[in-house]
Order: sequence, then structure tokens, then C-alpha cells
Amino acid sequence: QVQLVESGGGLVQAGGSLRLSCAASERTFSSYTMGWFRQAPGKEREFVSRINGSGGSTLYADSVKGRFTISRDNANNAVYLQMNSLNPEDTAVYYCAAASIFWARVAGQYDYWGQGTQVAVSS
Repeated sequence: QVQLVESGGGLVQAGGSLRLSCAASERTFSSYTMGWFRQAPGKEREFVSRINGSGGSTLYADSVKGRFTISRDNANNAVYLQMNSLNPEDTAVYYCAAASIFWARVAGQYDYWGQGTQVAVSS
């Protein structure tokens, strides 16, 4: 059982930046693909980004490409999401998730989820 705890959310003005963190409890953290998803009010949960176990492969949704950067620190069992040039459309609850599938891209492929952290971007 992998426990995930997100942090770093908050309120920011459009154009600003936030860095989300996700701490994992699992000793075999490096064996999991880690993903970030988000869910805005009234919308379905959507994929934001994912990174493979070694950190050598990343994938981004088109809506965040060039603005968000995912990274991980396997020594400290953590994954991060650096979010720059934020806009109001980025407002959502952001979730960290872990998958045993290398190419995990959709929510159903992820086995473990955090509780989420709220990001609000004001115009």
C-alpha cells in the first residue's frame, strides 16, 4: 500500500508560479510511475503529467506543456510539479498518483492516490 500526501497548493495570481510536492511512503517508490491529475469543479479528473520510475521519461498534457515541469527525487520518495505562467483555467484540485504501469496515462491505470491539494488562480 502506497500512501501519498500532496502539499504546496494555494492561491496565486495569474502569471504566477507554484510548486506542488507529493511525499510517498513506499520504500520501492522508484518502481512506480508517478502522475499528476487535476479536477476542476463540475469537470472530470484530467491527466496533467507523468514521470517514469527513473525520471528519464516524462509526458505532459497539451494544456500544460511548456509551463509545467514534473520531477522526482527517488532518494526522498518525492515527486514534484513546478507550475509556471498559471492562468485561471489551471484552478483545480491537484492529485498525485502512483502506477505500476510504465506508460500509465489515464486515471484508471493508477493504483494509489493522494487526497489532493487545491490550486486557485485569480485573474
